Amino acid sequence: MIVVIGQFRLPPGAMTAGRIAMTKVIEATRREDGCVQYNYAEDMIDPGLIRVSEIWESEAQLSAHLQTPHMAVWQKERAALGLSERDITVFTAGPGKPL
Repeated sequence: MIVVIGQFRLPPGAMTAGRIAMTKVIEATRREDGCVQYNYAEDMIDPGLIRVSEIWESEAQLSAHLQTPHMAVWQKERAALGLSERDITVFTAGPGKPL
């Protein structure tokens, strides 16, 4: 499994438009082969800070995801929205267990 964890920031004034753009990319991504989870969540204490969590079946499927048309659209939209402080890390993980 491939786990992607990170965060980015949108200006608080861009959050309404950002939610629309993020919803589109989340819905399209969740339909992709190999996508186990794909989530964005706004931090409850720090407005405009978006937490990212993804799980993919393989690195090849994550790589294919990054080349999709909806990701190209999202890259343009997020730049226009003023996305900043993007910090995303990819991990290879073994089988998990309930906590």
